Amino acid sequence: MKYPESFLKLVEDFKKFPGIGKKTAERLALFTISTLDKEQVSSFSEHLNEAKENITHCPICGTLMEHHCPICEDPNRDKNTIMVVSDDKDVFVLERTPIYHGLYHVLGGAIDFSRGIGPEDLNIESLFQRLNDVDEIILSLAGTVEGELTAQYLKELLKHKGIKVSRIAYGIPVGADLSFADDHTLELALNNRQKYE
Repeated sequence: MKYPESFLKLVEDFKKFPGIGKKTAERLALFTISTLDKEQVSSFSEHLNEAKENITHCPICGTLMEHHCPICEDPNRDKNTIMVVSDDKDVFVLERTPIYHGLYHVLGGAIDFSRGIGPEDLNIESLFQRLNDVDEIILSLAGTVEGELTAQYLKELLKHKGIKVSRIAYGIPVGADLSFADDHTLELALNNRQKYE
């Protein structure tokens, strides 16, 4: 059977999402066509366009924001601590725990020379513009080769700045991504962080 052209286009669009293969994309496309009414599809499309148009990255910390940064503009945050993470999703994961109350800095990835990503491709320069009055930088990067390489690079850049550099403890499995860690594991990792030497 030859699928309709518009169905195939929809399948290709769903396949662009991470973790969505051909079969899942087909199921999502079938659900969209068969189950959602025209109004629901229109609303979904409107929400996608609205999110894409209105959501940007904070020019200071790199976190996702709409009109203002909920992290940088929060007066209750500890302004003396910055946690460095790879991606926006890491901020969402860490914010689920009530343990951390400092600021964040989103790098926008990790150094990965095999994919052509070097330090110049990451949001590193703006981190150094934020170091006044900062007592501690917490490196909260994945325990992957890329995460380790990025952490080592940042540690070297920060070692003469007179700022404590720590790394979250390895309650998070090596090779795992922060988004797979449960709340308790994240809490232990944060509480047991050590100076990064």
